[in-house]
Amino acid sequence: MALQATFALALFLCITNPSSAARLEPQSKTSNTDFVKTSCEVTMYPDICYQSLSAYASTIQTSPRELANTALSVSLNNAQSTSTLVLRLSKEHGLTRGETVVIADCVETMRDSVDELHQSMAEMKGLEGPEFQMKMSNIQTWVSAALTDEDTCMDGIEAKAINGKIKDTIRSNIARVAHLTSNALAFIDSLSH
Repeated sequence: MALQATFALALFLCITNPSSAARLEPQSKTSNTDFVKTSCEVTMYPDICYQSLSAYASTIQTSPRELANTALSVSLNNAQSTSTLVLRLSKEHGLTRGETVVIADCVETMRDSVDELHQSMAEMKGLEGPEFQMKMSNIQTWVSAALTDEDTCMDGIEAKAINGKIKDTIRSNIARVAHLTSNALAFIDSLSH
């Protein structure tokens, strides 16, 4: 009976004061967004972290695992689109042989990065059970390797004299992916503790 009375009172309040019901939703959105913002503050790249993850706050809620999973997914999506972009740029007319070789190397390392991030996403789906630490170790290894591949691509591009516009485009896109991957790794590392 008390439960029915409580429900009736809540229903009455929502009907007579609809704005009180509307205020309940933003509070949960605010707490989810605050969780993302606070979590991002401990990463190496907090601005890009919050900018890339705040749209997913309602999915992440306050779950560290969902935060890590979403950050990894965002990193993978960016790595895939960057890999496609670099491949397209490798086919630009007017590149020297040296530029073509450097960009082709970058395409290859970005493919490796995408593969490693894919493997990590697959492993994230089955984290329960007695093999949790082994799976976490695999994920950390693959995401670290993806970050190394992204850095390798960046180093190759930086070391060679490449058409300024192409170099700037590749550099800015690879830097974004590396920052997203670094942030995802930070969240993954915090899950393993």
